[in-house]
Amino acid sequence: MAIADMLLAEFDRECRSTRRMLERYPEGKGDWKPHEKSMSLSTLAGHVSTLPNFATAIATKDRMDMNPGDHKPFHPKNATEALSRFDEEVAKARAAIGNVSVADMDNHWIFAFQGKVFLDEPRIDALRTYYFNHVVHHRGQLTVYYRLNGIPVPGMYGPSADEQM
Repeated sequence: MAIADMLLAEFDRECRSTRRMLERYPEGKGDWKPHEKSMSLSTLAGHVSTLPNFATAIATKDRMDMNPGDHKPFHPKNATEALSRFDEEVAKARAAIGNVSVADMDNHWIFAFQGKVFLDEPRIDALRTYYFNHVVHHRGQLTVYYRLNGIPVPGMYGPSADEQM
C-alpha cells in the first residue's frame, strides 16, 4: 500500500470525526471562551474547519512562509458555515495528499514565520505532525468547549459520555 493511500485512510477517518464535531457547533456562542487566553469558540471552530488547507499546503508546496497579517481567521456563525468550509477544504486536501508520490514524502517541507524557519522535516512527518496531530489536538479542545457549554460531545474513537455506541 502506498504511503498516500495509508494517509488517506487515516485522513478520511479523522475527517468523519471532525465533521461530527462541527455538526454540533452552536449558533450564538461564538464569542464564548473558557479563559481569557483561550480562543473564542468561533475562532477555534473556524480553525478546525480550515485546518485541511494546511495539509493541502504541505502536500503541494515545498515551504510555507508566513508573516504577521497573512492569516485571515474564519469565524463561522453556525454549523452550516463551519461544515461548508470544512467540506471545501477536505476535498482539496484529499486530492493533494493523494497526488504526493512516495519520493516526495521524503522531501523536506519548510515552515517559516517572518523569515525564521520553525520546521524543516520530511513531508510525511510534517503531514503527520502538523496536520493530523494538529487537528486532533484542536478537535479535543472543541470537546472541552462543548462540554462546558452543555453541548453533547460525540464519540470519536468509541463511546462518549453523551453518546453510547
